[in-house]
Amino acid sequence: MSTSLATTDLSDAHADSIAHVDPVFFDYGGETRFHGPITTLKVFEDNALVRAAVEGPGDGRVLVVDGGGSLRCALFGGNLAQLAAQNGWAGVLIFGCVRDRDELEAEKVGIKAIGHHPRKSIKKGLGDLDLPVTFAGVTFTPGAWLYADRDGVIVSPTALS
Repeated sequence: MSTSLATTDLSDAHADSIAHVDPVFFDYGGETRFHGPITTLKVFEDNALVRAAVEGPGDGRVLVVDGGGSLRCALFGGNLAQLAAQNGWAGVLIFGCVRDRDELEAEKVGIKAIGHHPRKSIKKGLGDLDLPVTFAGVTFTPGAWLYADRDGVIVSPTALS
């Protein structure tokens, strides 16, 4: 096993057993390196379930949010980043947008998204929790492991550390 959790080192050491996420994500959180087991959400322009998730214990997990790639509103902002950090989430990967960039950067949690937008989302509570979601060239399965840093994001079916 690799002793480094850098995505470049993990990629070299485990090239045949990991998936490389397409490089479409930008760093927004106070932590740029994070990893943990995956919990998934599938939502569209509705962040009520995102809030519910980060209000609960993170236990070092990474919340992977399939927001359908929408660029029309933000699914994650400063208040949710504060909750994620306080509740022990290692990070959040959002196939959608964030807002409150200065507040996100101030929190000790990893946050990656495809963009930022000032508009808030709706809050109807529609979506699905903990089912496989596919975007950016990878299927994210609950319980698999995500490793992220400034060089990119990789996914492994098992822990690499």
